[in-house]
Amino acid sequence: MTRLTISVRQSILAQNEGFTRRTFYEGKNSREERIYTISGGVLHIRAIGKTSWADSRYDDEWIAGDKETHEFLYKHKQEMNLDGIE
Repeated sequence: MTRLTISVRQSILAQNEGFTRRTFYEGKNSREERIYTISGGVLHIRAIGKTSWADSRYDDEWIAGDKETHEFLYKHKQEMNLDGIE
């Protein structure tokens, strides 16, 4: 696999439209689930979680920036369709 340049990342995102991955984190005082979805050529992230405080539930969504996209694609490249991407 070649380097994950901006153009390579765009090709991977376009080729893996609809790809979804869930991750879970549980620490001493917090719990979080992240849902990553590739849609419209960008990586969408939704974080749902809570901390030990009674009113600390959250449900946030955003479009991943370059760094988040690069890290996600690097970590999950084995699970994606990379046919023809050089």
